[in-house]
Amino acid sequence: MTNLGEMLKQAQEMQAKMAEMQAKLEGIEVTGASGAGLVTVTLGGKGDVRKIKIDPSIVDAGEVEVLEDLIAAGVNDAKAKLEARVAEEMGKITGGLNLPPGLKLPF
Repeated sequence: MTNLGEMLKQAQEMQAKMAEMQAKLEGIEVTGASGAGLVTVTLGGKGDVRKIKIDPSIVDAGEVEVLEDLIAAGVNDAKAKLEARVAEEMGKITGGLNLPPGLKLPF
């Protein structure tokens, strides 16, 4: 029975660390870029878009599709950086424990 008690204790500790990490993630910002920095996108730690910055030199009514593509690429770059950062933080909590594929924590 001591093993069960120890497992419950470890689960409670991990739950507390997860709550701590979620609070920490709220303060994280990650910026992705595209078009050699002509478009930058800043995401918050929970994946929320906080800012999009577009260099005025690429704003041309005839080139809207290019601008749309650059924005999408910037969002995808920021998202990839955020996922890497979250995975790094999760690794600190789980101690390298490999979680099942598809398990997205904390969101």
